[in-house]
Amino acid sequence: MTTPAHPSDRPLGVAMIGYAFMGKAHSNAWRNVASYFDVPAFEQKVLVGRDAEAVAKAAATYGWTETATDWREVISRDDIDIVDICAPGWMHAEIAVAALKAGKHVLVEKPLANTLAEAEAMATAAKAARAKGIQSMIGFNYRRVPALALARELVSEGRVGTIRHVRAAYLQDWLSDDQAPMTWRLRKETAGSGALGDIASHAIDQVLFLLADKVTEVTGRLHTFVDRRPGVDGLEEVTVDDAAWATLSLASGAIASVEVSRVATGRKNSLTLEIYGDKGTILFDLENLNELGFLDAAAPVREQGFRRILVNEPEHPYLKAWWPQGHVIGWEHTFTHQVRDFLTAIATGRAPSPSFEEGLNVQYILNAVEESAAAKSALIQLPANSAPASDPQGA
Repeated sequence: MTTPAHPSDRPLGVAMIGYAFMGKAHSNAWRNVASYFDVPAFEQKVLVGRDAEAVAKAAATYGWTETATDWREVISRDDIDIVDICAPGWMHAEIAVAALKAGKHVLVEKPLANTLAEAEAMATAAKAARAKGIQSMIGFNYRRVPALALARELVSEGRVGTIRHVRAAYLQDWLSDDQAPMTWRLRKETAGSGALGDIASHAIDQVLFLLADKVTEVTGRLHTFVDRRPGVDGLEEVTVDDAAWATLSLASGAIASVEVSRVATGRKNSLTLEIYGDKGTILFDLENLNELGFLDAAAPVREQGFRRILVNEPEHPYLKAWWPQGHVIGWEHTFTHQVRDFLTAIATGRAPSPSFEEGLNVQYILNAVEESAAAKSALIQLPANSAPASDPQGA
């Protein structure tokens, strides 16, 4: 454990870069976390965006004290201690590395970066900063779904026995309409990849997190179903994938299948996870995020069957801070839990999870899927030094 690097004579100053979808979600977390959790004092000081008028409007709505259009100027300020990066992926590496070198704690949205080289640079910078007490974390917020945190506990306690195989599917439909307009998320130079980096990163991180395992081999396939979409100058070429498939071999001997799509008509935000062991099975669906399905194969056959665990008791992960049992929580709470864990890590000096190194592990797997797809589903070996995911609640 390193010495905490934060001021003791004033609240921590937070700056957030980016104010669109993820900026709104993160702002909601910063605005509410201290009302429910015991965290170090902090202030929502600066919201950063390129459009001065738009960022000022967002800051007034989301609770930020002031605004700026130059992130470089903001990270040089002595009253800024934490930088929360919600900008598009192509900006992550430059901002994160600069902020860490400036002595700021950094939280960055997933995926870690658009390229493997950028992700490696970020992990290197994070390691050097950690030695000085500067913390960093990647925002895989689904680790903070209480039902999934409970699932990890059940797996680690041996309740499902030896894991044999896992199915992970993350399906959305916001690009099902072939007339849906062109956006930065559909250009490789700004997004890095399509459904692969956007939502397969979540699914893969969950496999690593739930099993506390690491991937050794990958096969994959990518596909773009709609290769041209309407833009400001007419039809423009889509240069990323609409859907991706991968088979992951894990060090434990388990096999995981991953399927993701942004053209799965009727699926709005469906992350489903199935974990099959020799002593039981766990089922989860993000569209019912307060529930966990569990089968105990050690029970007598005449009593076996999936039972529904409603995850809203004070004994369940994170939930003691919220409402009386029977009162469910929502998707936005995962970001509040994420900020709670990050602030606690800063206060204690204990490195939070998922670390940039864990984000880099996911990036290696995403890169392997792309390599395999380019080589017609060839088998790709993963680096031997990749580490299993750790538990965020240790913070």
